[in-house]
Amino acid sequence: MNLRETLRYLGYRGHKPDEQTLSLIEECWRELEGAAVKKALYREFPLGFLDDGRLDMGCFKTKSQALSKNLADCGHVLLFAATLGIQADNLIRRYTRLKMSKAVVMQAAAAAMLEDYCDEINEELKQAYEKKGLYLRPRFSPGYGDFPLECQPEFLRGLEAGKRMGITLTDSLLMVPSKSVTAVIGVSSQKGDCRVKGCESCPQKECQYRRKAI
Repeated sequence: MNLRETLRYLGYRGHKPDEQTLSLIEECWRELEGAAVKKALYREFPLGFLDDGRLDMGCFKTKSQALSKNLADCGHVLLFAATLGIQADNLIRRYTRLKMSKAVVMQAAAAAMLEDYCDEINEELKQAYEKKGLYLRPRFSPGYGDFPLECQPEFLRGLEAGKRMGITLTDSLLMVPSKSVTAVIGVSSQKGDCRVKGCESCPQKECQYRRKAI
């Protein structure tokens, strides 16, 4: 159970939760572990830097200064997706009807669980690529900085995420299941830090959910 991240998603900043909240978090994690069907998928594409400032990632092109900086010395990218499955959504929806306070904690626990799962797969990929003399850059998701969400349809089609993982998009480009994530991971022949996470790369410094530096 990742208590620290769950509390961050719940908005706890600088004060400790009471015993009732801690007990509810533990309960939600247990239920999610029983319900979630975790899946992850990635595919490698060559990376191109186009004259108009766009990035060519094989199955889609996009323009983002923040992402370009992240991928500056990369020759390839991994397009990555992960999900907890529709069962986690169903569990959250159930408690939205029955007990809203538990639904709120369940949402936070599921977000923390998904992040932990992405970190786990990311570490496996990091080790596998380092054996080949290659190094990964931090995950960078559509919606971070100036990396537009509008690339999501092509991103998911490139991974065949609908057929292989059951991930679809709403008209407003939100993913279903909701506890799903996509990210670009740069692949470089030069060493670099693979561990920077979303909060550290996001320009929204005043976000109430922002992770504090350790």
